[in-house]
Amino acid sequence: MALEKVKAYFRTQGMEERVIEFQASSATVELAAMALCCAPERIAKSLSFYAEEGAILIVVAGDAKVDNQKFKEQFNLKAKMLKAEDVEPLIGHGIGGVCPFGVNEKVHVYLDISLKRFDMVYPAAGSSNSAIALDLEALEVHSKALSWVDVCKNWQN
Repeated sequence: MALEKVKAYFRTQGMEERVIEFQASSATVELAAMALCCAPERIAKSLSFYAEEGAILIVVAGDAKVDNQKFKEQFNLKAKMLKAEDVEPLIGHGIGGVCPFGVNEKVHVYLDISLKRFDMVYPAAGSSNSAIALDLEALEVHSKALSWVDVCKNWQN
């Protein structure tokens, strides 16, 4: 179970108690924001795309959308999101709980600059009713992100 894998990782970091489990679903940005009583843009949603080998996972702000041209310029690939049936086998987490922690080996994690306007964000934690509050430095460290990228639109004020 992905939630247990994420909790086990954070246990090794002395942070397991920071994983929040909800009674209700937090599978969408809107549901997660309601569960956490925060603005939807603070939800750090994980978007998954096909790569030449494995998958690309980009963590973006809840109000951001991938800009296909920026994505192509960054990765030299067409932005093609994973099909629902490919998400869990390729990423290691099911839809609604996809997060950058405890992902499969061939998943390349990136963080989008749309997150940089916040001090604290809330990514999922491996299930459709979990999250964890992290500052950007902790998100960068624990996601094992390869780099920050600029591949989104519609989030600038």
